Amino acid sequence: MARFTTSDGVAIAYDYDDSAPADLPPVVLLHGFGVDAQSTWGGPGVVDGLADAGRRTLTIDARGHGESDQPADAARYGEPRMALDVRELVDELGFEAYDLVGYSMGAITALLVAVDDSRVRRLVAGGIGAGLLEVGGMDRRELPPELIIPALLATDPAADGLHPLGVAWRSFVDTAGGDPVAIAAQLSVAHQDGVDLAAITIPTMVLAGDADNLARRPELVAEQLADGRVYKLPAADHLGAPSHPRFLTAIAGFLAE
Repeated sequence: MARFTTSDGVAIAYDYDDSAPADLPPVVLLHGFGVDAQSTWGGPGVVDGLADAGRRTLTIDARGHGESDQPADAARYGEPRMALDVRELVDELGFEAYDLVGYSMGAITALLVAVDDSRVRRLVAGGIGAGLLEVGGMDRRELPPELIIPALLATDPAADGLHPLGVAWRSFVDTAGGDPVAIAAQLSVAHQDGVDLAAITIPTMVLAGDADNLARRPELVAEQLADGRVYKLPAADHLGAPSHPRFLTAIAGFLAE
């Protein structure tokens, strides 16, 4: 992956696949919490599928994730800072217009980008639902930091007293090759201040699995958008949605409209 240094000195890893013709805007892809661009977009075939559809793609490892820098200081994190990273990288690459697709944490980041960046032409926000409206961001009712962070920071994640949900997340992060300290730092400051959805007037699709506890009632988000619509993936949960056979076709079809 290539690397770009942001205005606050954090190196962001990214891949720009410009093999497709340049007659359509590139598609910027933002992954979710605790994973990376390859696991959300590369492995499930989204990058290749969009290339087959004639689209260039920019995939980004968010700060603290994948091959990007992983500072331990929570002050370096938060979706607003990640949104600024996206805008700075797009500036660096010279995109005059682009489509934007985010999943989970990446969806909140994408919405924040779209509020401020008029270059975004079409937007897909995946893996989010009413929690965005009810708690202002990631649904902490399903992903409570007070239960997960102690396990992420534990020297011995199997120690007594740690909540099973936290232990499961620590195992997930370790298996994915992530830095649990960096992941804990991001979780501790996960966005809870809401998004000015009324400011987003571009066509936007809210995409969620119908068995996703982190994205319940996505139609409530779409209703707050000037040009919002919902696409539900049948029998898909939060982690499984990017590999669902309709995930790529829904995104590619919407972006081609």
